[in-house]
Amino acid sequence: MRKQTSINYKKLYNRVGQRIGWDFSKLKVISEGEKHNFYQEVVKSCQKSDLLLDIGTGGGEKVLKIAPLLFFLIGIDSSEAMINTADKNLRKSGLLNVRFLKMDAKKIIFPDEFFDIISCRHSNFFPKELIRALTERGIFLTQQVSEADKINIKKAFGRGQNFRIKDGTTKDHHIKELRKAGFSEIKSFDYNTKEFYQTPEDLIFLLRNTPIIPNFGCKSNDFKILTQFIKDNATVKGIATNSKRYMIIAKK
Repeated sequence: MRKQTSINYKKLYNRVGQRIGWDFSKLKVISEGEKHNFYQEVVKSCQKSDLLLDIGTGGGEKVLKIAPLLFFLIGIDSSEAMINTADKNLRKSGLLNVRFLKMDAKKIIFPDEFFDIISCRHSNFFPKELIRALTERGIFLTQQVSEADKINIKKAFGRGQNFRIKDGTTKDHHIKELRKAGFSEIKSFDYNTKEFYQTPEDLIFLLRNTPIIPNFGCKSNDFKILTQFIKDNATVKGIATNSKRYMIIAKK
C-alpha cells in the first residue's frame, strides 16, 4: 500500500461518493485464507431442469453467471433501483431464461411449491414463506454476515453492525427458525478470511456503502478515528481487516 500522509479523509469521503457511487466492481481488495463462492455452492445443489429464486438479487451480476446452468431463474429485490440495474445487466447478457422483479421477500408472489431452489445472499429471508414456495424436496441456501466480520473496524469505532453480540448468535437463530418452519435437514458452515484494502478510497467506499459502521461520516470524530485506524492497520499488502461469513443449506 502506498504511504499516506496528511490526508483529509472527510474530503476524500465526498470525492469517493461522487466518483465511484455504488459500483462495487471497482473496489480493490486482496483476500487471503479460505476461498468461498456462495453461488458455486448453489450450483452444486442445482440440476439443469431446476427453477431458482434468488432473494435480494441486487444488480443481478452474481446470478447471471449461473443462469445458463438452470432451466429458469427469477431474481427479486425490494429496491426498484437495483431491479432497474439488474434489467440493464440482463439485456447486456442476452440471456432468455432470467427475469428480475421488484418484490418483498416477506410475500413471494408465486404459487405454493413453485421453486426447486431458493438462494439468498446477504439479504433478509422469511422461513415460513420459503417452505411454502419450495417444492417437496426443495433446497434453500443462504450466506450471511457474521457478528465477527470487520471486527477490528468495529472495535476502533466502538460501534457497528451487530457489535458486541456474541459471534454465531444470528446463525443459531436462523437455524432455529428454519427448523421451526419445517426444514428437515440443515447444515451450516463458517469461514473467515483476511482482507487488505488497497487504498483509503477503497476502505471509505466500503464504509460509505455498507452498514458495517452505521451512519459512517455523520459523527464528528469518525474521520479522526478512521485516520488512526488506517495508521494502525496499514501493511505492505493494504489496510488489514477480516471478512467473516456463514452459510446455511436447508432441505425441505
